[in-house]
Amino acid sequence: MLTTSFRRYLAGALAGAVLATAAAQPAFAGKISLGHTIWVGYGPLYLAKELGFFKENGVDVEFQVVDDSALAMAAQAAGKLDGTATTLDEILKYRSDNFCFKAVALFDESHGGDGMVSLKDINSLKDLKGKTVALNEGSTSQFWFSYLMKKEGLPLKDVEVLNMSADAAAAAFIAGQVPAAVTWEPNLTLVKTKNVGKVLTDSAATPGVIVDVLEISCSVLKDRPQDVKGFVAGLQKAVDYIKANPEKAYAIMAKGVGGYLENPKDFADAASGVKFYDKAATIEYLGTPDKPGKVTEVITLGNEIWTDLGKIKKPITYADVIDPSFTQ
Repeated sequence: MLTTSFRRYLAGALAGAVLATAAAQPAFAGKISLGHTIWVGYGPLYLAKELGFFKENGVDVEFQVVDDSALAMAAQAAGKLDGTATTLDEILKYRSDNFCFKAVALFDESHGGDGMVSLKDINSLKDLKGKTVALNEGSTSQFWFSYLMKKEGLPLKDVEVLNMSADAAAAAFIAGQVPAAVTWEPNLTLVKTKNVGKVLTDSAATPGVIVDVLEISCSVLKDRPQDVKGFVAGLQKAVDYIKANPEKAYAIMAKGVGGYLENPKDFADAASGVKFYDKAATIEYLGTPDKPGKVTEVITLGNEIWTDLGKIKKPITYADVIDPSFTQ
């Protein structure tokens, strides 16, 4: 997920074709409009839409595929979208007094879908000292890498970061230009098949750290709570359907998400690297209005990491970004 300055993207996005499309179809009561990048974890959106799970819960939907979650959040900040599907760590950077939104549901957690590739003689994070790591600065990749380093008690200054997109980072590694890179599938598998290095570690070793959430503008939560509740119910029903009918679900989701995931087999392969959250898992992670869940650990972590990296100016609290009442 390529990310730079939110302010820069806000200005660019308002003038862009993506936002022009969204602006031409404003949200209204009974409809939830959402922006998202192409990612396997957002497949349940299209499954719920295709099977009528949203409509049976009294809500219509509109999805806008964007190249970057920052673009979607810019559109949302401008009132052109009701919400955005993106990672939990990502939303911490954008929450402010002037841009109010809260996560109300979960899509998935990365469970092997993200990872770090390295030369074969690099056997631990400590071996990266003095070496260059290619990754996308300001993105989930940097957040996850920073988490790994912090967990091992290693200072970030031990490595030199080369800023590039996750795909470009993988390409640079495969070409022998960098000794290590943070990327995601299908790049991790590509490195394995080309036998040019190895996957040093992946997100299966860090459950619950890279999590995709559904966040909705506070004004929508206040003015149209039934629409939001219907949306979340439809989404959760889609996850239940995936568990019962995986092959049928993958075919529908592949067609909906499209892009590099349009082939059902490719979608199924990508889905093996994520864990979809059903209602029970969502409640456990987000918690309840009376008792916050495991999400607080990532919020605390995100505050520490993004503050160290200069991405946020003041701590973001659980109450600032989470509303678990729609999943009860």
